[in-house]
Amino acid sequence: MEYLPRKTQVERLFPDLPRYRWRQIERALLDPTIRGWGEVTVLPKPMRQTLALTVPWLSHQVVQTFTSRRNDTHKAVLQAHDGQRFETVLMANARGHWTLCVSSQIGCAMRCSFCATGTMGLKRSLHADEIVDQYRWWQGFLHDRHGPTQRISNMVFMGMGEPLANYENVKAAIHTLIAAAGLGPTRITVSTVGILTVLDRILTDPDWPPVRIAISLHSANAKLRPQIVPSSVPNFLPRLADWSRRYHATLGNRRHYLTFEYILLNQVNDTPSQAEELAAYLRTTGAKKINVIPYNPVLGKPFAPSQAARIANFKAILRAHDVDVTQRKTMGDDIAAACGQLVYQNHR
Repeated sequence: MEYLPRKTQVERLFPDLPRYRWRQIERALLDPTIRGWGEVTVLPKPMRQTLALTVPWLSHQVVQTFTSRRNDTHKAVLQAHDGQRFETVLMANARGHWTLCVSSQIGCAMRCSFCATGTMGLKRSLHADEIVDQYRWWQGFLHDRHGPTQRISNMVFMGMGEPLANYENVKAAIHTLIAAAGLGPTRITVSTVGILTVLDRILTDPDWPPVRIAISLHSANAKLRPQIVPSSVPNFLPRLADWSRRYHATLGNRRHYLTFEYILLNQVNDTPSQAEELAAYLRTTGAKKINVIPYNPVLGKPFAPSQAARIANFKAILRAHDVDVTQRKTMGDDIAAACGQLVYQNHR
């Protein structure tokens, strides 16, 4: 069953809908205090009644929610219109608000060796409405659970799926969220394994929003990287370095910088020689920022988290080469909501 975009559904019901009416609808859809068409009082009552009978307020149903022991991470299992299920995560952040980890696909085709989502395979890509509706639902959840002053201040496309394999829907969703939800573009990060043809498209697409890009690198070794990220293509590392330099020349600035992500797998890519190789590679890219990520165990995967001393030594080597290193805080691992743990299986 193909998803019919919400705007298309509305315009079929009201073919002469004035532009200002759609702007009113967009604002209402992003208002966390409004939970249905009947509450959109700026619209005429007959219109509200028709919409309530015909157009779903949300494109998904909530199957189940989970909350971490520290109450700083929430995960939801959502069911789409076609019965497919996917997961999305909300995390407290250092700004005193919340970061939404949004999914762009149901499952994933990239098959990263450490990641649970890849074991699902790719079911399908999410429509822009289905991406935006994750934000809409979580805003309502926050309003109810944590109070009206709490809000989503940041969004990361780091949930299920490869965002750049769903380019048009991701782009459309970001534009909606920037325009109607008030999220600044530098508060939105799109994380990708690096689909080079699509990365090139970003550099020439005048409609691509000025969001931040994070590249999931995980190794700067040409033999090891394809073992960790099987979707790597021949000569990926030099081609990515070339793209990175062009990115910085075209789009980069102090707030609009490129980040490389590196998940640390014990005795696999966390050795001192791997750190030296990574530092040397970063010099060829023009980038100086790396975000190291402690591995979160996944059932059936042969990897273990790097020990704290190995992580500290890895970061120290990078810093000795003038690399700006941050470390991602592990959140939600007790509810399988941490990086690399999102997966939905019918038997669960």
